[in-house]
Amino acid sequence: MKQILVPPGKKIYFASDNHLGAPTRDQSAERERIFVSWLKHVKKDAAAIFLLGDLFDFWFEYKTVVPKGFVRTLGTLAEITDSGIPVYFFNGNHDLWMNGYFQEELGIPVFHQPEQFEINSKRLFIGHGDGLGPQDKGYKRMKKVFTNPLAKWFFRWLHPDWGVRLAQYFSVKNKLISGEEDREFLGEENEWLVQYAKRKLSQDHYDYFVFGHRHLPLEIPLQEDSVYINLGDWISHYTYGVLDGADFRLEHYNP
Repeated sequence: MKQILVPPGKKIYFASDNHLGAPTRDQSAERERIFVSWLKHVKKDAAAIFLLGDLFDFWFEYKTVVPKGFVRTLGTLAEITDSGIPVYFFNGNHDLWMNGYFQEELGIPVFHQPEQFEINSKRLFIGHGDGLGPQDKGYKRMKKVFTNPLAKWFFRWLHPDWGVRLAQYFSVKNKLISGEEDREFLGEENEWLVQYAKRKLSQDHYDYFVFGHRHLPLEIPLQEDSVYINLGDWISHYTYGVLDGADFRLEHYNP
């Protein structure tokens, strides 16, 4: 279990589901400006920043090529890590295909599976959330195809102009990829990430389960001393998580 000590006056920040690049260049650019403004704002007192996936609506790393754009976001993240503030990235279902660029260029570790962290004695189970729980079966089947080494090998042989354009089209249009199922709260018994967290609690204790993917800001008590958190998104809600070393809360960013 990875451990982080939050110094007095510092905080840990969490954000997820920016989907930069969608649905249009202009709309994405406006949301990116807001997110970069938030990054610069939280840098003032951040002990660490967690990004829980789907930062991009599509991302694929060829051996010598990455998707065009997002310069302001990437530059700000480099500035933050260069200043000594650690950033942790959990890839989501839209940015599955990361293969070293964030680590080498930005100094940001990338996690492909949920991880456990202990922050000032609080135990956190952190991940994007895609493919977890008893449902999401259609996406689970699709993810096996996306992560298949042979499928990735064939995709790399497409010219980036064709490959990126094709992937962006399906990323926006295909509901299984985009995750645009009903974004209303389904009730605790039908929220599959809540059910997943409850099963994990039967095996070990966690103070907080922190996920993205669902695009809904949610805080659901699981037990007296355990809470499920969904961070929301940077499309409709502009919400993020804050852990001050003792308590976790969701906040809304309004620049």
